[in-house]
Amino acid sequence: MTVLIAGCGDLGTEVGLRFARLGHRVVGLRRNASVLPAEITGQSIDLSLTKPVIPPDTEFVVVAISADSPTVAAYRAAYLDGLRNLLDALDEAQVTPRRVLLVSSTAVYDVNDGSRVDEHTPANPRPGTDSIVLDAERMLHSRLPAATVLRLAGVYGPGRERLIRQVRAGAELSAQSRHTNRIHRDDAAAAIVHLLLRSEQPATLYLGVDNAPATGNEVLTFLAAELGLPAPTLAVPTLKEKPARESATRESQRGGDKLLSNQLLRTTGFTFTYPTYREGYRAILQGHAIRHS
Repeated sequence: MTVLIAGCGDLGTEVGLRFARLGHRVVGLRRNASVLPAEITGQSIDLSLTKPVIPPDTEFVVVAISADSPTVAAYRAAYLDGLRNLLDALDEAQVTPRRVLLVSSTAVYDVNDGSRVDEHTPANPRPGTDSIVLDAERMLHSRLPAATVLRLAGVYGPGRERLIRQVRAGAELSAQSRHTNRIHRDDAAAAIVHLLLRSEQPATLYLGVDNAPATGNEVLTFLAAELGLPAPTLAVPTLKEKPARESATRESQRGGDKLLSNQLLRTTGFTFTYPTYREGYRAILQGHAIRHS
């Protein structure tokens, strides 16, 4: 049986490697499949333009598409045109996978009051790219009602270390620090594999987030301590704010201010390797130490 991964980037590749280690044949779709590891059979394709070749024994499909740029046109091409071409190809090949999972984003919740958000909270994305992501979810469920959507919060991990760089560059605390939500890349991949392989039929929607929403200031202060740097100080607004010092604030504003709940995911028996940002960032920093020793 084959696992088909549409959008085999960083997260999709990690998912594919986990399936391969379990003995599955994995086919990965991406624009340049030559960069994929040997465990994944690559198919070089731009899904926004072309329908893929569907292996006839495809049992699981993971859709982990990402846009080339944060523009409406790029999101429409990736999430709508790409998903449509994939679904059309499945229909034309007369292949009905046992399970299909779409990686989505918690950005579909435009919540800014610090309230709790779970799978029952109505999605209310801002017009533009976030709205297109929700349109992709709706397209999937209109054609495959039993498919699963996994809305991920801010994914961090190896190669996704912007916040660490910001702290090293002297990021300052925000006077209006908002709650942030995140999940380690490895836990996101593990959750995808877990939901697809568990014996019970997955729900149609899960939030992929760790156990510890935290304010941006809390995370910055933690990272500074772990890096042996002075505790960050409160930013003093000026007319000529340096971009590097603004970036941490902009990140929290983009994600809104909400407390995402992973209770439904945990009821499936899933356990986190990195249950909070503390374990996750410590593992990243330990990896840095090992590489530089």
